[in-house]
Amino acid sequence: MTKAIIFDMDGTLFQTNQVLEASLEDTFQKLRKINKWEGDAPLAEYQQIMGVPLPKVWETLLPEFTPYERNEVDALFLDRLISHIRNGRGALYPGVKETMGQLTNQGFSVYIASNGLKRYLQTIVEYYRLNSWVTETFSIEQIDSLDKSSLVQEIIRKYHIQEGAVVGDRLSDIRAAKENGLTAVGCRFDFAQEEELAQADHVIEDLRELKNVIPLLEGTTYP
Repeated sequence: MTKAIIFDMDGTLFQTNQVLEASLEDTFQKLRKINKWEGDAPLAEYQQIMGVPLPKVWETLLPEFTPYERNEVDALFLDRLISHIRNGRGALYPGVKETMGQLTNQGFSVYIASNGLKRYLQTIVEYYRLNSWVTETFSIEQIDSLDKSSLVQEIIRKYHIQEGAVVGDRLSDIRAAKENGLTAVGCRFDFAQEEELAQADHVIEDLRELKNVIPLLEGTTYP
């Protein structure tokens, strides 16, 4: 039986808050210089909607911008994120590598399914050398609908997954699990919201707590 754990990236594996503010400020400083923005960068607004695909982020934050202008902002923001990650300003959450090692030792395949863009995700995976455990990283760019449930469905189809869980901090992760017959594990981390976590099958406050959930997936005792 093929079993898998599918992780979200932002706010689940990667502490996005450590690079978000600087990257957003860099981006909006550029907009200020060309007289396209006044005032502070909308950090709080971004944090509130964290977890949705970037096109929807810019539609929300920059409703007066044209699609072309939003694409320009998106590209600038992506470049700043990648630069800060490569300069070591970000961090994984505690226990990421330890947990992935335990999962693979228990016979689980590990995947990443994220609303982030391919270049961004690959930068994180490469910088922190997660490919030692991660079979494949999937970006929302691969799905025309920008729907995370469809993205998880694609992973299940490609790898013939029969049991497992989706681990993430937002409602899109929880729904992606439930709509695909997997267990939903909610992470009470930086961007999580209690009303969303209430819909998860299990809630953890540290990734290392996954070792307590695994027996429930397998119906066996974790060593």
